[in-house]
Amino acid sequence: MDRPEISIHFDPIHPGSAVQDIEVCPGKPALEELFPRGEGRFFVTDSNVAQRSCAAPFLRGAKNLFVLPPGEEHKTLGNVGAIVKAALDCGMNRRGVFTAAGGGVVTDMTGFAASIFMRGALWEALPTTLLAMVDAAIGGKTGCDIEGHKNTAGAFFPARRVRCFPALTSTLTEGEYRSGLAEAFKTALLFDEDLFCLFRDKKNLILSRDPGVLTDMVRVCVCAKAAVVEEDFTEQGRRAFLNLGHTFGHALESVAGLGTVTHGDAVAWGIGRALEVSAMTGLCSPSYRDGAAAVLGAYGWETGPWHPALGRSSVDDLIAAMRRDKKNRGAGIRLVLQRDFGATVVRETEEELIRRVLP
Repeated sequence: MDRPEISIHFDPIHPGSAVQDIEVCPGKPALEELFPRGEGRFFVTDSNVAQRSCAAPFLRGAKNLFVLPPGEEHKTLGNVGAIVKAALDCGMNRRGVFTAAGGGVVTDMTGFAASIFMRGALWEALPTTLLAMVDAAIGGKTGCDIEGHKNTAGAFFPARRVRCFPALTSTLTEGEYRSGLAEAFKTALLFDEDLFCLFRDKKNLILSRDPGVLTDMVRVCVCAKAAVVEEDFTEQGRRAFLNLGHTFGHALESVAGLGTVTHGDAVAWGIGRALEVSAMTGLCSPSYRDGAAAVLGAYGWETGPWHPALGRSSVDDLIAAMRRDKKNRGAGIRLVLQRDFGATVVRETEEELIRRVLP
């Protein structure tokens, strides 16, 4: 007797946390209240944060603390495994909470480690850099680099809770702070013309890290990214817009050597190249391109066709790295381009056109 076919359909459980609770908090953080240092919590940070950040005294009192070496060059699968092993050695189980205290490298790696620990454990984030507050800790992208290629392993696995304290940026180096500003400027072009005007007109307040201006900037970026992620969690549509400047930028980081140039500086240069392609193809007006380039230049970001960090590398090297970008789907290179503020498209772009905006 033939057995009837059975067809079963079900909605998969949302990975990580079903709700990402995010707050932007002015003033000094009460870390002991927010992240109690009990047996069920495992902290991950890097040596820079553990030694010199505003959160350092709190972290030094944590019983279960794993300290990574700092920098993009240490964002490896081996170090993700080291986080998992350290959690096991501390007696963690899947009901414990991984807690990332650091920048984008730390939040990306901790979230990825939590996603594979006993097939998924909760995690929370205390971003200590501007880049992590406005971008990396928000939205659930986790991962690591493999053989110099950015974020080629990872998972969509959002933190249960994120607490952003702009006051923590006071101990960042200029390079770290500028890196976060670049991601905030990207958000301005994508979603908020008022934020663009803030960058254009309030440069001194931004560079002096004015608390009120900085808190407003972080809030705008968090709200914009959260809205896009809620609509398109796994990046099938509008979330891809958040990659403006990243195809060029990730290629720059890979070719120059991970850690040679900050992520934000690479993205800023990439935004300039993407807008050059946009103008060359008639998508955006020269005035829009030039207005954005003027702000990039005012903050000291490279806007020329060849970033100094690339040195004697060839255009072919950069194109090859762009071809390996995980966002590509067809024969062409997938770029995020713009028509105007808030008017963004994703286009398969021919290699020859990309070469025309490089030296």
